[in-house]
Amino acid sequence: MDMVTLLRDFFRAVSFEPGGRPAYETIHGLFVPGGLLVKAVGAPEVSTVEQFIAPRLALVESGALTEFHESERSGETQQFGNVAQRWSVYDKRGVQDGTAFAAVGRISTQFVRTPSGWLITSMAWDDER
Repeated sequence: MDMVTLLRDFFRAVSFEPGGRPAYETIHGLFVPGGLLVKAVGAPEVSTVEQFIAPRLALVESGALTEFHESERSGETQQFGNVAQRWSVYDKRGVQDGTAFAAVGRISTQFVRTPSGWLITSMAWDDER
């Protein structure tokens, strides 16, 4: 699987329509063991895949987060041998606690080629202010 497909699959996994459910469980297969996600909107929040999923799943299961969509608007990949990085511009929108929200931001995703193909090692993102 190539890097653009991995990132697209990540965005699909976190996205869901009203009445739907995100496919968070598929995120595990996109990352190397020990992969990290860093939310840099405000104070940095560094999490493993499990730590990333848990609070988001709780929001969905409680009914607080009823819709979410995130996608890549544009991106550029740099690769050297078995490592690569992709800088992306993303759009996200959703409804939480009955209030719609939307943002645009940047995400830096790092990849490594494993014997079974490319996987994500880490992601870090921030929303535009």
